[in-house]
Amino acid sequence: MEALILAGGTILAGVFACTAWFWGANLALDLICPARGPQAGRNILRANMVRPWLFIGPAVLFLGLYLVYPVLKSTLMSFQDASGARFVGLANYRWLAGDAKFREAILNNFLWLLVVPATATFIGLVAAQITDRIRWGKFAKSMIFMPMAISFVGAGVIWKFIYDFRAEGLAQIGLLNAFWVWLGHSPQTWLTLPFWNNFLLMAVLIWIQTGFAMVILSAALRGIPEETVEAAILDGANPWQLFFRIKVPQIWGTIAVVWTTITITVLKVFDIVFVMTNGEWGTQVLANMMYNWMFRGAPDYGRGSAIALVIMALVTPMMIWNIRAARRETG
Repeated sequence: MEALILAGGTILAGVFACTAWFWGANLALDLICPARGPQAGRNILRANMVRPWLFIGPAVLFLGLYLVYPVLKSTLMSFQDASGARFVGLANYRWLAGDAKFREAILNNFLWLLVVPATATFIGLVAAQITDRIRWGKFAKSMIFMPMAISFVGAGVIWKFIYDFRAEGLAQIGLLNAFWVWLGHSPQTWLTLPFWNNFLLMAVLIWIQTGFAMVILSAALRGIPEETVEAAILDGANPWQLFFRIKVPQIWGTIAVVWTTITITVLKVFDIVFVMTNGEWGTQVLANMMYNWMFRGAPDYGRGSAIALVIMALVTPMMIWNIRAARRETG
C-alpha cells in the first residue's frame, strides 16, 4: 500500500511540476517581453525565440545530467585504475582483450543477437497475421502481449521456476522437468547445461518481445492498401504467396525497425541473466559482466567502465540506424 501511495504521489507531483513550469515560464516570459507598447514587435520576436527553449529546457537539462555526463564520466574512468584515482591508459582495454570471460560474454551476446531478434520478429509477424484473421484474435493478442507488462526480473523469476530442478524421486515443481520426467527421463538441471542453457535464457526474452513485435507489425499489416491484396487474389495468389510476396515486402521497413529495436534490447540484456544464472555455467553477457565488476565483490570501476564503453559502442550504431529507419517510415 505504501508503494502504491508513493507511486501515485510521484506521478501527481511530476504532473503538477510540469504544469507549473510551463504555466509559470509562459507567464514570466510574457511579463518580460510584453506584446504591447512601442517595442511590441521586437518583444514578440524575442519571446518566440525563447519560448521553445523554455519547453525543451528541462528535457535537455536532464538528458545532459543523466546521459551525457555519465558517458563522459565512464569514458574517463575506463582509463583509470580500480578506485578511479590513478590514470592507467589502455590497461583496462588490454585486460579485456585477454580476458576469457570477456570473450565468453562477447560470443554469448553475438549468439543472442543471432537468435532473439530474428525469432521474436518472425513469431510476432506470424502472430500478427494469424490473430487478424481469427474470431478470437483480440483475446489472443492480449495474451501474447501480456508478457510485455512484466519486468525482466519478474520474467526471470517466473522462468526460473519453469526450469526448476528437484532430485530424482521428488515431485518436480518445474514445468519443464515435470514434462521431462513424465516422458520417462531423469530430471535435469537445465540452467547448468553448457551451451543449451543460453537458449533457455533466450526463450525468456523472446517470450517478452514477441508481443511488442506482433503489435507493431499488426498495425503495419493493416496499413497495406486493400487494392493491392485484392489484385493479388484476383491474379490467383494463394495465402502463402499473398503473405510472403505481397504483404511482407510492403512492410519490410517496419520489420527492420522492429528487428533493430529488439537487437538494441539484446545488446543491453542484463536482468534475465542476473536473476537466473548470474553469468555462471557459460552464460555470461556483457551487461552482467559490467555489473559484477562495478558493484560486486571488490569494485573495479576502471574495468567496469571499459565494459560499459564496449556496450555503448555496440549499441550506438544500431540506435542511429533505427532512428533513421523510423524517420523514413514516418516521413
